[in-house]
Amino acid sequence: MTGIRIAAAALRITLVASLASVAVAQPAPKPAVPAGEIQPTLLGQYGDWGAYSASPGGNKVCFALAKPKTSKTEPAGRKRDPSYVFISTRPNENVKHEVSVIIGYPFKTSSDAIAEIGPVKFAMYTQNEGAWIKNVAEESRMVDAMRKGADLTVKGTSGRGTLSTDQYSLKGLAQALDKVEQECR
Repeated sequence: MTGIRIAAAALRITLVASLASVAVAQPAPKPAVPAGEIQPTLLGQYGDWGAYSASPGGNKVCFALAKPKTSKTEPAGRKRDPSYVFISTRPNENVKHEVSVIIGYPFKTSSDAIAEIGPVKFAMYTQNEGAWIKNVAEESRMVDAMRKGADLTVKGTSGRGTLSTDQYSLKGLAQALDKVEQECR
């Protein structure tokens, strides 16, 4: 993982902590944020996706975010933290449409996750609770497939051997990404 992706992972985890009390599809009162924490701003809700911005350290970050519509674990009933899929843009780092997932548990060491959009599959490398596309050259193809698709399915294995399958609706993603692009040029 590159230094930029490590920094992005730390930022993402902080943002998720801020968003954990906010339902993506339902506006909620803004929680009190301790000094120094990042409070993302909801730019708009589009179907099942929210568009957000934040400025950690004065560097603007915009992202589209969704929670899974369905989640299952094998064995059934295993507990884990919430999972999210992000598509981030960080203009100061020349990063556009970085796809990442927080799965809600530490992934099995040296394991891959799989993202599926219809018949198309993308391998994702994992570290701790995060997953990113293995072949960065395929990221734009993945985002294009997500814009056109109906659902995204992410499969991964925890450090304890639990297999998880999360399915995300892609309804509203194209509009959320358009808002992100407009806000983070």
